[in-house]
Amino acid sequence: MKNKKIIIIFSVIFIILVVGGYFLINYLKGINESKNNSGEIVEEYTPEEEITEEQLRQTIVSLYFPNKETKELEPEARMVDIKEMLKTPYDKLVNLLIEGPKDETKEKIIPDNTKLLKTSLEGDCVTLDFSQEFLNYNKEDEKAKENLINSLVNTLTQLNEVNSIKILINGAENEEFNEIYTLNKPTS
Repeated sequence: MKNKKIIIIFSVIFIILVVGGYFLINYLKGINESKNNSGEIVEEYTPEEEITEEQLRQTIVSLYFPNKETKELEPEARMVDIKEMLKTPYDKLVNLLIEGPKDETKEKIIPDNTKLLKTSLEGDCVTLDFSQEFLNYNKEDEKAKENLINSLVNTLTQLNEVNSIKILINGAENEEFNEIYTLNKPTS
């Protein structure tokens, strides 16, 4: 009788170990795999390369340049350092417009040798003070002035605090750009 009890105890322990081992193996296997909605086993995604510190510090902005063929403004996405955008966002965006597009299908909108002298925010309006060269845009092209203004407005109003712009030349108001320009946002 004593031997039967020992055999039964060892049998129960053996069954517990086998069943427990089965569940332990499946549990460890499940750490590396997960099931998708259709029930198929999918391995966990691992990126081919890690995100660098520099990539973590960047954000995407849209700059608006005219298309060379249609002359319509089109956005061009650019990666910029978030620290620069936090320090001087208006200067950074306008200076990127001054540099011109990287896309060969778009053309530079701000005249050559134009310098941004100063920017300031009053309420929701950014005042942009340009050098005299800003007035050297192509006056023969009917859309040039409109595109120049809309390029600045569209680019700067993507910042939450900006709803309009005012343009100064060498610190003074100018006859050609003598109003506050806003983005015509559709109401929904």
